[in-house]
Amino acid sequence: MSAFSTTTSTTTTTRAVVVRSSRQSSRARVVVAPRAIVSDTVKGEHAEQYAELASLLENYQYSYKVGDKVHGKVVACDTKGALVEIGAKADALVPTSECSLSAVKNAASVFDIDETYEFEIIQDDNGEGMLTLSVRKMELAKAWDRCREAQAEDAALTGEVLSVNRGGLLVECEKLRGFVPQSHIGIRTLNREELIGQQLPFKFIEVDEEKNRLVLSHRLATDMVSAEGLEVGDVVEGMVQAVKPYGAFVDVGGQSGLLHISQISHERIVAVENVLSPGDRIKVLVMSKDSEKGRLSLSTKKLEQNHGDMLRNPAAVFETADEMGRQFREKMQAAEGAVTMSVDEA
Repeated sequence: MSAFSTTTSTTTTTRAVVVRSSRQSSRARVVVAPRAIVSDTVKGEHAEQYAELASLLENYQYSYKVGDKVHGKVVACDTKGALVEIGAKADALVPTSECSLSAVKNAASVFDIDETYEFEIIQDDNGEGMLTLSVRKMELAKAWDRCREAQAEDAALTGEVLSVNRGGLLVECEKLRGFVPQSHIGIRTLNREELIGQQLPFKFIEVDEEKNRLVLSHRLATDMVSAEGLEVGDVVEGMVQAVKPYGAFVDVGGQSGLLHISQISHERIVAVENVLSPGDRIKVLVMSKDSEKGRLSLSTKKLEQNHGDMLRNPAAVFETADEMGRQFREKMQAAEGAVTMSVDEA
């Protein structure tokens, strides 16, 4: 329904349009949009300018598109979703299913009335000026980013076991559903049903947002948390498990550590697969150990007697690794001693 109030002049008309939202209360909102109209008295060179101005004023309120991030004020919430003022022709709708990455039954459990939030537009104007917004889509993108970062850093994140089957565990980590193969369950139990509801640490074997595929390992995370017998500066022999663009995962005595691309050699490496392959036996230096975050950082760079040996003569690195490791530990101890002396003197 529309109501018009018009003030006549030779050049302008003001139109007030009543827009009814889709909420149950049929709340009406008035949007006043000035529009320039070229009258019969505007002629010549000015007519074209007025026509251009009229077009700009007609469209200035509404220039959103799918994918845009917008801020808006929540004006109503119920079981169907939330209505949000974003400055468009009508209030935008956030369906309940798009209010959060978590399951919600009422938008009021997520939003506060008259508070401003960020949203993403996921559907165009439905013909009445109403856009469809989402918070869930933004949260989903952030969750995948966190999982990719954890995989790149070889870090463990906490998740909850949702159910069990013959193949393994179905878990929720960062609000994403993932699968833990049976061979990667680090707890020995006769009844795996007992694991349901438990919060456990997990590492990421595969993170594929495009295929919506998340494969995790509890065993690797548990090995890293304990990391018994390994200390910073130790030189250990391991086997390359997997090669990634950012480095390689190396199994050292049943524990998985990350050999970052920057720690493979003193010389620049373009592609890790040109230097290492799954199954390669190498010696690595334990650079750092973070049991709390479940992270073990390795290096072959520190074991190079000559810069670039890992690229041109990896066998030499293997042969001199123990001696280079000893030199590294001596330097580390000397540095720690210097710090202790400076503190005592202070």
